[in-house]
Amino acid sequence: MAATLAEKIIARAAGKATVQAGDIVTCRVDLAMMHDSGGPRRVDSKLREIGVGIWDPERVVVVSDHYVPAVDAESAEILAFTRGWVAERGIRHFYDMRGICHVVLQEYGHLQPGMFAVGGDSHSPSGGAYGSFMIGIGATEMAGVLATGEIWVRVPGTRRVELKGALAAGVAAKDVMLHLCATLGMDNDYQVVEYAGDGVAALSMRERLVLCNMAAELGAKTGIVAPDSRTLEALHAAGKTEVALDPYWCSDADARLLGRVDVDAASLAPQVAAPHSPANSAAVGQHAGVRIDQAYIGACTGAKLSDLHMAAAVLKGHQVAPHVRLLIAPASLRTTAEAARDGTLASLTEAGAILLPTGCGACAGLGAGVLASKEVCIASTARNFKGRMGAKDAMVYLGSPYTVAASAIRGTIADPREFLP
Repeated sequence: MAATLAEKIIARAAGKATVQAGDIVTCRVDLAMMHDSGGPRRVDSKLREIGVGIWDPERVVVVSDHYVPAVDAESAEILAFTRGWVAERGIRHFYDMRGICHVVLQEYGHLQPGMFAVGGDSHSPSGGAYGSFMIGIGATEMAGVLATGEIWVRVPGTRRVELKGALAAGVAAKDVMLHLCATLGMDNDYQVVEYAGDGVAALSMRERLVLCNMAAELGAKTGIVAPDSRTLEALHAAGKTEVALDPYWCSDADARLLGRVDVDAASLAPQVAAPHSPANSAAVGQHAGVRIDQAYIGACTGAKLSDLHMAAAVLKGHQVAPHVRLLIAPASLRTTAEAARDGTLASLTEAGAILLPTGCGACAGLGAGVLASKEVCIASTARNFKGRMGAKDAMVYLGSPYTVAASAIRGTIADPREFLP
């Protein structure tokens, strides 16, 4: 039976020859990821109540990224509990203040093609960039996974997004996703969005992460990209030199799909989402001139090394507008180190950017960078729901790092193509 990539992964995890959309199966979990906000402090009491330990500590990854660095006593206590819990439970894969969980998982080679993985965060579909089937789950479900190593799943159907051609200068994967949020909406319940086409093949792994990450904004179960030579190169760079490409991990040509959406990459303009939904997206020109108080380059979607390179390319030879705060929170310590080595951090700070610690920070309304009442911000984050970044009456627009940097220069929402050669 012809199968999609997602169906193949689920069938392997369920110990079945085949599955099809709508089937309910129990799957063995290859990897479970939690962070400090929704992880140990949420699952510990449940595990103690039923008197069980972790089914396989080697398959569990814990990352502290939401409350780091601690800005008050409550945050410090949450982090202290997390550190104590991983020590008590024998969790060896603990990344304390090293970056945002979705980026850290990929930097350290924890995800591989064909894996069935779960994460205690709604943006866990990021793992699909490596050809894994990875879904976000809640604390109760995570407690069940930690106790048994299994979870049930209803097999989702797959919708394919074909990105055709090359993205133009000043346009990034973030723009593709904002365009899809506007055209497909955010109610694509229980679907896998599979990204394909020559446009996707040309994207870096960091940009593919954005596509899969924001499948959550589409309301999908997860996003996925079939592994290729770029995937293999990234895994080898992360130290997984034993991994080889398996041609099995792709959708069969005649697999049943829910539908296909074509996106013409070359004609796509930079996109901006207006408050208070990623679905309120349109070409940047429709929002040009909106005055901003803050520009924020951060989060798993918007502060990887490639994102900092985008911002630096726009900021070169320019200064941040006097009334604007341009805040940059790199997605990981490795990102910060690499950006320091290649001169990117110097370019950003010379233009007037303010460097923040790595972590989720203002994206989740935590730590430095939250917004005051009625302030206007443009951010490279994935969400702009009311009150997410601070005051409930603050206004948050979304754009790519290119667009956020251009807006910081102009002091109003601006088209980044004006600042690129």
